[in-house]
Amino acid sequence: MLIRRAELAGGLQRDVRLAGGRIAEIGDGLEPAPGEPTLDAAGGALLPGLHDHHIHLLALAAARRSLRCGPPEVRSAAALAAALRGAAPRDGWIRGVGYHDSVSGSLDRVVLDGLRAEVPVRVQHRSGALWVVNSAGAARLGLDAAGAVPGIERDASGVATGRLHRLDGWLRERLPSAAPDLAPLARELAARGVTGFTDATPGNGEAELGVFSEAIASGALPQRVVLMGSASLPDVQRDPLARGALKLILAEDALPAPEALAGAIADAHAEGRCVALHCVTRAELVVAVAAFAAAGAQAGDRIEHAAVAPPDVVQELAKLPLTVVTQPNFVRERGDAYLAEVEARDRPWLYRCRGWLDAGVSLGGGTDAPFGDADPWLAMAAAVARRSESGAVLAADEALSPERALALFTTHPSDPGGPPRALGEGASADLCLLGASWRVVRRSLASAPVRATFRAGEVVFRADAP
Repeated sequence: MLIRRAELAGGLQRDVRLAGGRIAEIGDGLEPAPGEPTLDAAGGALLPGLHDHHIHLLALAAARRSLRCGPPEVRSAAALAAALRGAAPRDGWIRGVGYHDSVSGSLDRVVLDGLRAEVPVRVQHRSGALWVVNSAGAARLGLDAAGAVPGIERDASGVATGRLHRLDGWLRERLPSAAPDLAPLARELAARGVTGFTDATPGNGEAELGVFSEAIASGALPQRVVLMGSASLPDVQRDPLARGALKLILAEDALPAPEALAGAIADAHAEGRCVALHCVTRAELVVAVAAFAAAGAQAGDRIEHAAVAPPDVVQELAKLPLTVVTQPNFVRERGDAYLAEVEARDRPWLYRCRGWLDAGVSLGGGTDAPFGDADPWLAMAAAVARRSESGAVLAADEALSPERALALFTTHPSDPGGPPRALGEGASADLCLLGASWRVVRRSLASAPVRATFRAGEVVFRADAP
């Protein structure tokens, strides 16, 4: 394809020819070859395709078919009751997502029974770390007879409360379902300029690899995929699918000794695998940095979220070759809750951006969808504005310029904290064409008009196509 009059870096309009999956030629007044399709960009900015460096695709596909049980759709106990009572079961269950305690306090099976008792109900907390089921759901799962399974919460008499902590894998084994159709989700994100994902789900293994492989082979998923996962995840380097880091979760209420975590990191390195550690609290980040320091961090090792990062921990992390992958969209989506719930001493260090860069730490961006909004443009806008939904500003000095916010999502899939991908002759033709110049778009990133998206030179979205 020949793209005419595309705005490239520096504001110049050039013609760009795509061939063989790459940018074959950049010039002025290029003539189309016989039969070569053309697209007049009319001065729209041509950018590297966006890569979401932290997302959960299968969970996002499932969430699209689930009942929203938290903000912004549901904000009160009455609204939650109405939503659950009006929902129709799928596969024998009502599956709710996005719950937050601000809606109706802490949920358990008794509370859910009062809202919907006659069919199995399971509701996921928006943190992704907790599922709550009602009594019908507990019976379907056999919770009361399940024995001492770590993560099944029980009351003083040994009866299951219905609260299941970090038991996604356990639930999947007991709730078999068909693989989700990823095609609608892929189209939706292609329409936002997304040409690749890093799926950061810790439980990804051989079965999940099969789902992604099949979706890519069928054309349902045209984007590039880097698949993080468990130690059992098979190695694959088959463009456009590649195995990523070993993903480990740190939970403050059950933190490992730093030396034990360092051993797990060293073992992964010995097998040629990088490590990504999920860290949300201050204590989790401290343990993660100490473990990486003891094991010997290497290029490709990552810290996911680093939601609370005080200066002393940032200083220690900056001594290591670690990349932080942040989710600035949470400043907008959860900022008001953070201001109400997070300790005052930690509020200046929430989802930092500028502070990491000033310390010399490599920084990439992700959305954490479905636990955050999947639109990377909204995440960029939040990194620039640092405003919550109500308009409150969180740590204004952590704001980024629009260009630096864009760079969080335009780095190489395997190097989220590296330099943004350049659009030169010979470069991969994973591209995002906007319907306006960058000078216009940078004023309002949240409403960036994506006109076309290309992956390896092939059109995967056009705004003027059916």
